[in-house]
Amino acid sequence: MDALTQEVEEAVRRDVPELWEDPDVMASQNIAEHVAGVLYGLARGPDGGALEPPAGEVARAGRLARHAKPVTAMLRAFRLGQAVIVDRLLAELPRLTDDPRLISEAARRLMEVATDYVDRTSERGVVAFQEEHDRRVRWMLSVVNEASIRIGTTLDTVRTAQELADLATEQIADLATVDLLDSVLRERGTPPRGVHLLRRIARSAAGDEVPEPAIAWHQLHTYPVGSAQDRALTTGQSSRHHCDPSPDSRPPTVDPGRAADAARVHSCLVVPLRTRGAILGVAQFFRHRSPERFDDGDLLFVQDIVARAAVAIDNALRYTHMRATALALQRELLPRHTPGQSAVEVACRYLPAGAELGVGGDWYDVIPLSGARVALVVGDVVGHGIHAAATMGRLRTAVHTLADIDLPPDELLTHLDDIVIRLSAEAGAASDGGCDGLCGQGEGPEGNGQGDIGATCLYAVYDPVSRRCTLARAGHILPALVSRDGAVDILDLPPGPPLGLGGLPFEAAEVDLPDGSLLALYTDGLLAAHGDDIEAGLDKLCHALAQRSDSLEATCDSVLGTLLPDRPDDDVALLLARTHSLGDRQVATWELEADPSAVSRARSRVSRQLTTWGLEELDFTAELVVSELVTNAIRYGRPPIRLRLIHDRTLLCEVSDDSSTTPHLRRARVFDEGGRGLLLVAQLARHWGTRHARHGKTVWAELDDSVASIGLTEPVAGHAEL
Repeated sequence: MDALTQEVEEAVRRDVPELWEDPDVMASQNIAEHVAGVLYGLARGPDGGALEPPAGEVARAGRLARHAKPVTAMLRAFRLGQAVIVDRLLAELPRLTDDPRLISEAARRLMEVATDYVDRTSERGVVAFQEEHDRRVRWMLSVVNEASIRIGTTLDTVRTAQELADLATEQIADLATVDLLDSVLRERGTPPRGVHLLRRIARSAAGDEVPEPAIAWHQLHTYPVGSAQDRALTTGQSSRHHCDPSPDSRPPTVDPGRAADAARVHSCLVVPLRTRGAILGVAQFFRHRSPERFDDGDLLFVQDIVARAAVAIDNALRYTHMRATALALQRELLPRHTPGQSAVEVACRYLPAGAELGVGGDWYDVIPLSGARVALVVGDVVGHGIHAAATMGRLRTAVHTLADIDLPPDELLTHLDDIVIRLSAEAGAASDGGCDGLCGQGEGPEGNGQGDIGATCLYAVYDPVSRRCTLARAGHILPALVSRDGAVDILDLPPGPPLGLGGLPFEAAEVDLPDGSLLALYTDGLLAAHGDDIEAGLDKLCHALAQRSDSLEATCDSVLGTLLPDRPDDDVALLLARTHSLGDRQVATWELEADPSAVSRARSRVSRQLTTWGLEELDFTAELVVSELVTNAIRYGRPPIRLRLIHDRTLLCEVSDDSSTTPHLRRARVFDEGGRGLLLVAQLARHWGTRHARHGKTVWAELDDSVASIGLTEPVAGHAEL
């Protein structure tokens, strides 16, 4: 029997080698049981009944299915064993008897017993195989379905990778790791050939005994050239590895942690994270607690799950890079610091929304204006993403341009409304006609495309001389005002339509602000945590503003901490401005007659005032500028004529008259008698310009030491007619 068993084993090993890859599927003991079963059937005679296969054969057929071996391999092994046994016994019959009849009957009996045994064993094995195969398919489908639900729940790269590792240790492996290429994480493009610099971003272990990691989380590392991981990253091919359970044996790809833990690992899978033709990194799965090794079926199954995870990780990476781009654009388009001015003390904040929504189009601005005034702006572009950030940048630039020509708040919003309508029309035409580049990219989860553009805006101008603030809003939420005694009020401003609707007017309101008042301008994202209950959000805002703080910066932090959750649902812009006034000691005003003789008197008054302020170094320059401005007002304007000096960070000279005619800078020709006055003012002043009021205009010039030292030594050139 031993010789016969050995012969059958050799034949099966030679012709069906795949059955010997896993000891629990096929072993020498299995063959010996089958040979013994056939011989027992022959020995007990024809009346002994049907032969039963070994008790463990059904379980072995099930393990064959679990290890993804084809059932045909088992059937081939049975037929091969049958052929060897029959041939061997038929060869022995002539040695036992010379009677042809007995030899024929024995041969027929041998064929019947062997065939019946193989058929019965094969039938039960196929049934057991199919049952286990169906059960395994159902399990794999359930795991794949679970993977579709659990992996990629957010657009966070690290969390998505950790979801893959956690699922793997619950269902497939005892230890799982995920490494991503550093170039992919940093969006550096294709890594250099032969160099695979990776970062460990996820790791999970089953059970309570967690091996110490050899590679720390987010640690930068590489794998040896030619290793399984290196081949996976280079070729994109997955691989399966086994080792003996001896302490001195270790898979060449294992990286579970300490050497003692690594020695227990007996099987591992190395699978590249590949999607859209690019390799993002590599995932590894180890077994050291479970006695079963990974097989080809496990490898195919894990490849499917990793492929799904790779798509989710790639989506998270793309979103992360896009969000970083939009956030960088937003940061660049927002003011990095507020300009220096004396009218208000400001503190401001911008907070982007949570990662699910992305960067929005909220913005704030502080714009110094002529006459020591300052413009305070807060706006909100509808939508999220690069498109909203770019639109915000265009609107902010437009507001700066309109503010530079000193438009009143209501007129400025009217012009800004026209700009938004034009931008929306251009975007709609580009969307209908198709475009290249970034068209359609950068939208947030709301799916805002390149079509309609909408925005809200609140524009306020504060004059520290009159202590009066003029405000107008375009669909924006109302600002809050905190008096010096701590009382908080929501200002009641005339309503205005959001920007981009057109056809409706904007109205301005004037509010007197005592020195030390605090004006709070913000976007609706600050109240988004309260949903539709705006009143509750405003009450909470008022309570936060009423709390005393050491500084405006501390007040900003307190307001944001009180009203916002850790991850706000919308981006937030907050601008706090504490007003200051310019008293009589810093402002001097004179009424002038519309007579040329008033020019000399104006120069004398300016000289005396500058001496009082200690600005003697500006005396000559200021007298010259005032002389030219007053002369122009007398010759081309209408009375009443007013001269005003403001001593702020610089010296401001203003001449007002009742005419609406705007003076223009031009180049005087050689024989022209006029045309040089404003050119001289432009050379001597740091800035100069004209602003219009409801009645009349004001021509102003800003002087400081830098232009005073120039005097008249610089050539008057380079100015074309405006």
